[in-house]
Amino acid sequence: MQRAPHLPALRGGLFALLAAALFGISTPLVQQFGAGLGAFSTAALLYAGAAAVGLLSRQPIEREARLQRRDGPRLLAMAAFGAVLGPVALAWGLQNTSGTSASLMLTLEALFTAVLAWRLYRETMDGRVWAAMALLLAGGMVLVLDQGRTGEAQLWGLLAVLLATAAWGVDNTLSRALAERDPGQVVLAKALLGATATSLLAVAFGEPLPSAGAAFALLAVGATGYGLSLRFYLLAQRAFGAARTGSVFAFAPFIGAALAVALGDRSASGLMALGSLLMLAGVVLHLAESHAHEHDHEALEHEHAHRHDDGHHGHVHDPMPVGEHSHWHRHEPQRHAHAHVPDAHHAHRH
Repeated sequence: MQRAPHLPALRGGLFALLAAALFGISTPLVQQFGAGLGAFSTAALLYAGAAAVGLLSRQPIEREARLQRRDGPRLLAMAAFGAVLGPVALAWGLQNTSGTSASLMLTLEALFTAVLAWRLYRETMDGRVWAAMALLLAGGMVLVLDQGRTGEAQLWGLLAVLLATAAWGVDNTLSRALAERDPGQVVLAKALLGATATSLLAVAFGEPLPSAGAAFALLAVGATGYGLSLRFYLLAQRAFGAARTGSVFAFAPFIGAALAVALGDRSASGLMALGSLLMLAGVVLHLAESHAHEHDHEALEHEHAHRHDDGHHGHVHDPMPVGEHSHWHRHEPQRHAHAHVPDAHHAHRH
């Protein structure tokens, strides 16, 4: 029986919310446990923890598509932006600005991701989505103004967090092309590359060794907030594209800001409240998007994890497998209408 695709974004939205919750919680914890440590050492420990998750979560070859040799350059670029520049900039920024404002600034990751996905993957961006992006940008500008009032050091810290959001926006856009690969393999490869590079940089810059307690805590934060979060993020991208995953993921900063306040951050101000409200409005507006029309599917051959009750995989097996499985398969041309999002099967132009 074919599943009715009335809520095509629900699966992706749930994965993105899980990713957001795990990453949001991690931000104030990184600030707390990384106090006094070098930015490179902090990033290395976070991605060492993420690598452990990738190692333990790899799937059998009949369930998920393997990484290919041609994925190597993309993985290197993802590691450079997402596992080196992003976490290093965030770790330094968190030591030089408030945890609440830094968490909220991370909302702009959705803006960078959506714009890059629109430019590079031609993902649909209607008026509602552009309005959401404008609200996110306005909220970020208000946060910059707020930190500018508190001193130059705080402002530079917040700008470092802004650099981290741009780096992760590039990383998110690059990872869209690997969303159909085994998420465990992608997490493992990216995390190992990032942990190795930042460890070498920590030694080169003579950063002090962390205490056993701090190292264990950051490894645990990396496993959940970076490893598991990235796994869920990739599954969300597979389900409904890079731009929408980025928008749902924009809930992460609000979770992080709430935890920062609970941990004792008292830097809240009227401008910060205004910025957070603008950003929250942008996230909600983007999630309210609905998109359906008659569209064509051209012939396509590829490999990824799929089911046979989703309306897009009608090829025959003997015997027919139950649930998700992965193999090289062909899609015949078809034309139909239903609610959809820019996943691997809906990259058509508008």
